[in-house]
Amino acid sequence: MTYHVYGGVRSRAFRVLWALEELGQSYEQTASAPRAPEVVALNPSGKVPVLVADGTALTDSTAIVTYLADKHGQITFPAGSLERAKQDGFTQMALDELDGTLWTASRHSFVLPEEMRVPEVKPSLKWEFAQSCARIAAGFEGPFLMGETFTVADIVFGHCLGWASVAKFSHDQPVLQDYLSRLRARPAYQAARSKES
Repeated sequence: MTYHVYGGVRSRAFRVLWALEELGQSYEQTASAPRAPEVVALNPSGKVPVLVADGTALTDSTAIVTYLADKHGQITFPAGSLERAKQDGFTQMALDELDGTLWTASRHSFVLPEEMRVPEVKPSLKWEFAQSCARIAAGFEGPFLMGETFTVADIVFGHCLGWASVAKFSHDQPVLQDYLSRLRARPAYQAARSKES
């Protein structure tokens, strides 16, 4: 199986790079920006990441990391198990409550044309994000979302917390700070981060 990742570490492509490192899979990377010609040729929306697996282009970071985990039988629970349903619930929570809020803030900061941006929405987004983190922290048992087992949910969730740090969205609960530190200490995280261009 050959893998080629399009997208840089400062995008959701980091999730794919991190998953590939966790899985011990070799890959090539092109640190393409969104809407770069080589990306549009593979994904008409121009969004990154794109993973080309044996000639087939796959899109959406969560779909890609889930595919990789299932394909290689690691960092996931088996489909159809109660553990997998719980894992998928954590992944969806990260997407709905963290990623969605951060993406809306990004769109109104630099993605949308300036005349379409509504900067006044950002304080409410920061409040919503902080509320979500407080709820998540209150129920966090650790060391990972699925207890002792690191899964794709941790990749998505951890990426969102890192993105929040850069975007200055508060997640100052000690349990989440400790969790993020554990994730960043993982050799696969550090290897993926080293791909920064």
